[in-house]
Amino acid sequence: MGNTDPMTKTDETSEPKPHDAFFRWLFSDVGRLRHLLELSGKVNKDIGEFISEVNLDTLVRIPDSYSEVEETGEADLAFRVEVASGAPMLVGILAEHKSGRDSGTLDQIARYVNSVMKIYSEHRAFSGLPTMAIIFYNGRENWNPLGSIEDRYPSCFRGRILPFACSFVNMVDIPDSDCLACEDTATGMGIIAMKYAFDKENLLRVLPLFKKALQRMPHDEAACLLAKISIYLKEYVTKDVLKELDMAFVSIGQKYGFVSAGDVFRQKIAEARNEEQAKAQKQLADAQAKAKADTATALREMGIPEDQIAEAQARIDALQKKRREQA
Repeated sequence: MGNTDPMTKTDETSEPKPHDAFFRWLFSDVGRLRHLLELSGKVNKDIGEFISEVNLDTLVRIPDSYSEVEETGEADLAFRVEVASGAPMLVGILAEHKSGRDSGTLDQIARYVNSVMKIYSEHRAFSGLPTMAIIFYNGRENWNPLGSIEDRYPSCFRGRILPFACSFVNMVDIPDSDCLACEDTATGMGIIAMKYAFDKENLLRVLPLFKKALQRMPHDEAACLLAKISIYLKEYVTKDVLKELDMAFVSIGQKYGFVSAGDVFRQKIAEARNEEQAKAQKQLADAQAKAKADTATALREMGIPEDQIAEAQARIDALQKKRREQA
């Protein structure tokens, strides 16, 4: 991670970056979060012990609407999970991503815990939810906000300084081999993209090794994944690096390529709009047909001759056509 290759668009600073949309997109899915936790448990003992004590099959994301935290991006990745013993207990998981040093990280997580990780029940003496917070970091510089947090405190406070359990994972520590072997291609590729965002040589070496896995994925999923990775990497790498990655994936087909990722999304948006328009037009046509039939029935009940009913409906059709043309 100490690579100084001028591949980035701007020099890395110690200023914290906004909550990463790519990380949020990737790991808001409980299946991918599970894979991330399992890979992290291999390199972090505390996380390994934690996931052995919970039932990851019961992971449920806490919806954004539960959040009382006003800052953008906070509480995006909050989850509840049952304990493995089968006892009627829930614990919380907070996955927080940082791509740069941020001295306010632990205070930010404390706000998560206080405002989001709660269970409101009249039968509980305490509404708080015991929470494991995990900071996932992929910055260029070495950093660990937990490194000296307990320094100089009395021994009786060891492990109790924070009002929540907290672990730190530098994504560079997750082995490439584990990412490549991950049964979820999006998780493996996503970790590699973040892990080597500042390391052009390894990014170009490892990311194309997922080519065969991509070829086994449904077209839409593969195109979406490559597009998301492309958008993410544009913050960190030059166009030349993206072009090299595009060439590395060329055998998959242009429709899967980084260069065409934007076109794929624009096409999807256009198709979605056309589908919505067609649906709206059908609903309007159905409503007009129903109104036309109801009008004819009412006129017949009033004793109006069929030729006059036909004439009235023809006039109504003409008026509706004129309104559509004017619109």
